[in-house]
Amino acid sequence: MYKSVKSFWNICSISMLLAVLILSSCQSSDNHQDGQAKVATTDSAGFVPIFDGTTLTGWEGDTAVWHVKDGAIVGQVTATSTPLKANSFLIWKGGTPSDFELTGEYEISPEGNSGIQYRSEEVEGVPYGLRGYQFDIDGANTYTGQNYEERGRDIIAFRGQKVTLPAVTEPIDSLAKRNVWSASVVTGSFGSADSLKTLIHDGWNNFRIVANGNHLQHYVNGILMCEITDNDTANRKASGLIGLQIHAGHIMRVAYRNLQFKEIK
Repeated sequence: MYKSVKSFWNICSISMLLAVLILSSCQSSDNHQDGQAKVATTDSAGFVPIFDGTTLTGWEGDTAVWHVKDGAIVGQVTATSTPLKANSFLIWKGGTPSDFELTGEYEISPEGNSGIQYRSEEVEGVPYGLRGYQFDIDGANTYTGQNYEERGRDIIAFRGQKVTLPAVTEPIDSLAKRNVWSASVVTGSFGSADSLKTLIHDGWNNFRIVANGNHLQHYVNGILMCEITDNDTANRKASGLIGLQIHAGHIMRVAYRNLQFKEIK
């Protein structure tokens, strides 16, 4: 009897141990899968920094308004600064990329107006001026996340919109009305501009730009803010410069840090 009871409890102990090991293994597997999911959204594989955190090496712009402080690129216009006559950009001189992802963080003062320019070209006669797609950013978050084409088709997608830009033959001036591209065709929604605004924080926010062929996506804090399929072969851009904007007419401060670039092949 004693041996039988002892054997019974040995068997129970072994069974309990196996159950604990199996449960632990499952939990470990689940945690690993969760980790993989998180890594998939913030995966740094293939990304390279385009800002060294201490200098403006590799960038070109008006050093009266752009400098580096506390590990960030800072653009600032004060009450005593010389007013900007035109929007001014700090231009990355690392190339004119076509298909890529660009990620980083930004912080902007409440009255600020800025943006991240891409697939852009320099404007003749305008020092550090650019023309092209822009990830729009403003301190009041009225426009943050939308796609604004600087010196081109104006607002081509508002925050929350999935848009197709059809081919056009008319001149830009005839279709860009009240700062909005009238030819944009809204094909879907990611939520209202107001609901998405609540996901944009005071202080630092993450941004992500994905430009792949004629498909353009803007994200803030991991949330898709707008998406464009640009079929307008006469006006779209397939490659170009990257730049950071300070808007004319504003006393403001904007900062960018942890800028990472990855080419899509």
